Amino acid sequence: MKAIMIESYGGPEVLQRREVPAPEPGPGDIVVKVAFAGINFMDVHTRQGKYAMSTTYPVRLPCTLGMEGAGEVVHVGSEVSRFAPGDRVAWCIAWGSYAEYARVPAGLAVRLPDDIAYDQAAASLFQGSTAHYLLNEVARLHAGQACLVHAASGNIGQLLVQMAKAAGVTVFATGSSPEKCAVAHRLGADHAMLYDHGRFADAIREATQGRGVDVVFDSVGKATLRDSFRATRKRGLVINYGNVSGSVDDLDPMELGESGSLFLTRPRLADHMSDPETVQRRADDIFAALASKQIHIPIANRYGFDDVEQAHAMIEQRQQIGKSVLSIAV
Repeated sequence: MKAIMIESYGGPEVLQRREVPAPEPGPGDIVVKVAFAGINFMDVHTRQGKYAMSTTYPVRLPCTLGMEGAGEVVHVGSEVSRFAPGDRVAWCIAWGSYAEYARVPAGLAVRLPDDIAYDQAAASLFQGSTAHYLLNEVARLHAGQACLVHAASGNIGQLLVQMAKAAGVTVFATGSSPEKCAVAHRLGADHAMLYDHGRFADAIREATQGRGVDVVFDSVGKATLRDSFRATRKRGLVINYGNVSGSVDDLDPMELGESGSLFLTRPRLADHMSDPETVQRRADDIFAALASKQIHIPIANRYGFDDVEQAHAMIEQRQQIGKSVLSIAV
């Protein structure tokens, strides 16, 4: 079968198209004929080696890229009872979807409703599950509260804006350009502003009469985190779930006290996908919201096997707004 692999870490040039044997299921696995794979920042980070030493996401070389996909079950392991050949499924945080067939732990796979297309499923499960757990289990936001969403035109940022607004939350959003701020406004953000070298925090303090927001969703990291503290109310929560601008490696916990006795957390999706029931529940909520048009997940680009290097370059340079998917033609 065709697969896109990496044998060393580096830029898009390390992506290799290979002919490899189709996988066989282990006792707790399913094998899926992949229809579409999502193309995510986590795939870029995997290629760059940022998970080389991770215990949460133990991805090691050589590996087939792609941690999200959708397709049809063709084989099931001896201990699998939830799925059968012919079932429509989707999954995330299981690597190997940049291939014609993928072996997926059954506990990370979900049933796909007939009204959700494979490309939409491949574009929605990882970002949707991330936004779902961040909003509902980490932030626990409710009507009447306020939050700040950084990188609000990004795939997860867009979902956080939409889900927070649906919950009755006042949403502040940031972006790196007026065009990206306009995306956040269209999705329902009450206020959208440029980062402006950290002056977004001053604008939020002014708009909230000096109080600040209850929760900040910060996927940017080094360039924004300390100003995120300034934008947060006393005893508020800052959720750092990404570091696209670099890691903060010089943080003194005393800074949290000086900023108003803040809470800071760095969660990961894998720790919130601990059992098949939770995984399916999240997916059901996401698919229901898509079907009812409560949320919208645009597919910006569709790529084939020969275009994966271009796709990674586009995502790495943040030149698109919306999700990309890899079409697996067989």
